[in-house]
Amino acid sequence: MFPPMKLGAEEVVLRPSLCPHHALIYRSRSHSYRELPLRIAELGGMYRSELSGVLGGLTRVRAIQLNDAHIFCTLDQAVEEARAALALIARAYADLGIRASRYRLSLPGEGGKYVADPALWRRATAMLREVLDGSGVAYESAEGEAAFYGPKIDVQIADAAGREATLSTVQIDFHQPERFDLHYIGADGAKHRPVMVHRSVIGSVERVVAHLVEEHGGAFPAWLAPVQLVVLPVSEAQAAPARELLRRAQVQGLRTELASPDEGSLGARVRGARLVPYQAVIGEREADAGLVAVRLRDGRRIEPLPPAELLHRVGARVEARGAELWADA
Repeated sequence: MFPPMKLGAEEVVLRPSLCPHHALIYRSRSHSYRELPLRIAELGGMYRSELSGVLGGLTRVRAIQLNDAHIFCTLDQAVEEARAALALIARAYADLGIRASRYRLSLPGEGGKYVADPALWRRATAMLREVLDGSGVAYESAEGEAAFYGPKIDVQIADAAGREATLSTVQIDFHQPERFDLHYIGADGAKHRPVMVHRSVIGSVERVVAHLVEEHGGAFPAWLAPVQLVVLPVSEAQAAPARELLRRAQVQGLRTELASPDEGSLGARVRGARLVPYQAVIGEREADAGLVAVRLRDGRRIEPLPPAELLHRVGARVEARGAELWADA
C-alpha cells in the first residue's frame, strides 16, 4: 500500500482494498438476522504501490477500479451465497465471451504472513470445496495463493501468450468479521458473528477491458459493441429509407451509425465496418421491396428482411447478451 499522507492534523491513506469500508458500513448500525444476507456492492477505486517493473498496460496498474461486493450472512447461508457468486461469474463470462483457463482453490503456504487460526482455515476451505464440488467445475488446489486472512476460489484467465492472471474471486471470510467486531441479533435475541463472503465478479475494470480487447480483437459481443448496427445505402437514391432505419434503430436504443455513399464505395464501407456486428445494406431492390439486406460480422448473409423484423431480431440478441450473433426464427 502507499504510505500515509499528512493533511494538516490528519493522516490519510489511499485505500488498498474495499473490504474494510464495507465492513465499517455494515458496523454503522445494528442488524437483525432477518436482514441477512446483506449484500454491499461497489465499483470503487483502490490503489496499490506496485513497483514499476511489475506494471503492464491495463493488466497491472496502480489505480484500480474494482468490481467488488461483500455479503454479510449467517453461517448456514455462506455456502449458498458463495455458490451463487460463482454462478454469477459464469454468467458474466458467458455474456462477455470470456473463457476461464482454470478454477483454483487458493490455499495458504509456508511462512508467517497468514492469520494463525488453523480451525478458521479448515472450516473456510471445507466450505469452498463444497461450493466447487457442487458447481461441477474442475479445479486445482494451489498452496501459497490464499489471501492472508483466508482461502479463496480464483478464476484464472490466460492471454494469447499463455500468461495467466486472476480475474474473479470468491472468498468465505471468518477473520474480518471478528477483526471488525461485526455482529447481528439472532432469533434468540443474542449477538452472533456474521460470515463475510467476498465476491469479485469481473475483478478490475482495467484488467477485464484489456482481456476483452485481446480476446475479441475489437469484435465485441453485440450487446457490448460500441456500434451495434451500421446502415449502408448503396447510393444516394436509398438515403431516405436508410435515414428512416437509422432513426428507428436509435429510438429502439441500438447504437447505430449511417455509412453514406459519400464515404466511399460499398465495399470500402463494408470493410470499414467489419467489427460492427450487424450491417444493414439497402440497395435499389431492397428499397423498392421495403426490405433490408443483412450481413453479419462473421460473414454470413441473411435473407432480406422488413426493417421492423430486423430491428426486432437484433434487439432480441442484444437483450439476450452472449456471443451468438443470430438466432434462427
